[in-house]
Amino acid sequence: MKKEYSIKELEKKPNEIRQDIIKLLVKAGSGHTAGPLGMADIFTALYFRVLKHDPTRPSWPFRDRLILSNGHICPVRYTAMAHAGYFPKSWLGTFRKIGSKLEGHPSFKKIPALETTSGPLGEGLSQACGFALASRMDATDKTYHVWCLMSDGEHQEGMTWEAAMFAGKYRLGNLTAIIDRNKIQIDGYTEDVMPLEPLREKYEAFGWHVEDINGHDMQQIISTLEEAKAITEKPVCIIANTIPGKGVSFMEKDYQWHGVPPGTSIPGEPEPEEQAKIALHELRTLGKKIEAADID
Repeated sequence: MKKEYSIKELEKKPNEIRQDIIKLLVKAGSGHTAGPLGMADIFTALYFRVLKHDPTRPSWPFRDRLILSNGHICPVRYTAMAHAGYFPKSWLGTFRKIGSKLEGHPSFKKIPALETTSGPLGEGLSQACGFALASRMDATDKTYHVWCLMSDGEHQEGMTWEAAMFAGKYRLGNLTAIIDRNKIQIDGYTEDVMPLEPLREKYEAFGWHVEDINGHDMQQIISTLEEAKAITEKPVCIIANTIPGKGVSFMEKDYQWHGVPPGTSIPGEPEPEEQAKIALHELRTLGKKIEAADID
């Protein structure tokens, strides 16, 4: 029987996931940090409350489909899946290693229930539209909900907007897109590189129901995701306002941590050899800031 987690338990889980993300990135020596830390609350809500899935039956036909368009934040998905029981947590230590099932961008051939291989940005929403339309057309009535996780930066890709139009035209009410609105990308802040606003009004113009949420408020996340499943006459877009690098003081809201792991030399940041220690301490003590000199 699936365990029913309390809100209090669900509020604790993201910090556990964030600590494991830091550890796997340090061991790998490469990977993306800011986005995975920022999306830990969303993935917790999905895998431990909202998603219809069964880790013991990853290919269950009636499972919800979760499409990760921004594949570079896969450390958070891998970690959430490990915590949910899809594979041993020991696998996390193999991230980005040769022969590992946990590649730097997810491959559906390596792990069941990944659904798609992701890497190039902008493709996920089109893939999710295909899954959603197929579910509606399936003669065997194996219906499921489709969740598409996207970055805000990939909305600079034209293919994303073609898919948004498609979903609106076909009124894909079994599709929910969740945008990680952290306002950063590898070269800077999204509104400097290529402004996205007004993002909400753009989706509404294409016929979507849109909700803005605090991507770190577990109660609000869960209630909004549940509401999305109940809206069946049109696709739903949830703009999750998140803090990139959430939980680590020197990483939060800093685009320089978009695509590098702890242990990277960045001007003005703690020394590389101290970064993981500081990050883990702050995550374990719920934000208590310390200096590198204070660490044993």
